[in-house]
Amino acid sequence: MNLRIKPLDEILATAEKKTLHKTLGPFQLTMLGVGAIIGTGIFVLTAEATQLAGPGMMVSFILAGFVCAVCALCYAELASMVPVSGSAYTYSYAVMGELVAWIVGWALILEYAVAASAVSVGWSNYFVGVIDRAFGWHIPITLAKGYFAGGFINVPAIVIGALVTALLYIGTRESAWVNTTLVVIKIIALTIFCVLAVPVIHMENFHPFAPLGAVGVGGAAASIFFAYVGFDAVSTAAEETKNPQRNVPIGLIGSLVICTIFYLVVAAGAIGSVGAQPIIVDGVGLTPGSAPFNAACRLAANAGTLACSDEPLAHVLAVIGWTKVASLIGLAAFLALPSVILMMLFGQTRIFFVMSRDGLLPEVLSTVHPRFKTPHVVTVITGLFVVVAAAFLPVGELANISNSGTLLAFAMVAIVVMMLRIRDPERRRGFRTPWIWVVGPLAVLGCLGLFVLLTGAAKTVFIVWASAGLVAYYLYGYRHSHHARAEKAAGR
Repeated sequence: MNLRIKPLDEILATAEKKTLHKTLGPFQLTMLGVGAIIGTGIFVLTAEATQLAGPGMMVSFILAGFVCAVCALCYAELASMVPVSGSAYTYSYAVMGELVAWIVGWALILEYAVAASAVSVGWSNYFVGVIDRAFGWHIPITLAKGYFAGGFINVPAIVIGALVTALLYIGTRESAWVNTTLVVIKIIALTIFCVLAVPVIHMENFHPFAPLGAVGVGGAAASIFFAYVGFDAVSTAAEETKNPQRNVPIGLIGSLVICTIFYLVVAAGAIGSVGAQPIIVDGVGLTPGSAPFNAACRLAANAGTLACSDEPLAHVLAVIGWTKVASLIGLAAFLALPSVILMMLFGQTRIFFVMSRDGLLPEVLSTVHPRFKTPHVVTVITGLFVVVAAAFLPVGELANISNSGTLLAFAMVAIVVMMLRIRDPERRRGFRTPWIWVVGPLAVLGCLGLFVLLTGAAKTVFIVWASAGLVAYYLYGYRHSHHARAEKAAGR
């Protein structure tokens, strides 16, 4: 069977012929990673985690963070070996062949593009709150939430998605510096939250710790996993990085460490200061975002709970008496969440760029703008996909759908690292994953475990999407890839 494997040396040679401009250093990469990670997961999905696990979301954050940590170690080794755009797609092509690479690349669309949509919706929640508090303008729910989230169309999410797409169209350097500024705002906001919330922690708010049991904690971990997604976007910027063998691992691991510390302290502060018990009816926890859950949240008895808040961190500070600071936290999220959308779009356009460069997608998608030096065609296409999804779908389900694609890609990266240790042990590695035969299997099993715990809707969407991807591959990619052309030229 011809797997159409693209050797690492060929991948590196292709990148040299049609490469992107190298502008990013270790600090910018770390900031790109932090910018991609800290976002809707902590600013918005904390409420969903509350409904799924209660105070047990502390364990959920640890579980999801652990899976991401072992995956990040695998990513760091591959990125140091193959410093080109493409992330898990490129690595899979080098080891497991064209078909697997296509499936991974197709799954990455769910990771990046759908994640950008989810963050756009999360930003919309804070935007609505900021406008209401600052000017007394109440945006009607029909224009503030999508059709499948109880409204009609999410106009603010459409606007922010379009604006970030335009920024990314202009150029990587400009996008990176804007991102760095927004990352600083997010770090300051989370630091202020911790300083104000942690001192008023009451240990009784942690009891009962897991009101919905281990299943609730596991389900929250699968959802909260979205809060860590984004560090791998650093690897998609490898081709635009100075000294990538050194700087990409720094960006990957550094950004994940910074974000994990913040998440645990923020979660502890939120739970301990105001409580985080889920809404339970007749002994059953309601599904976040469902019609019964939304109805329960409209009841006066539940309206002030953390689980029902669209702006959980601002809500916590308002409840403990820091109303003006709560408004500032909402403003910080409003200003900073676009950096996450930017990084998600950045990662997706680079995946498309490399797949096009390999012939699996039309070559026009790898066209680089003559002035801005960016893959402008695919940037516009991806932006349109993002705004359409953000316009109609709820943030929680978008996050779960995004996680389904991410978990497949992460598991594949761990498998590729282990296979390369056997097939190509002498190749230079700027970074070596420690204890690979422990870390690698843990990464694979962790990803599979979290995938099983995702919602049924998310798993169904993933299966349908993957099936559509296979059809697209055999209709176009199989016949037009560079390997197909080489086989045709050789008479095979």
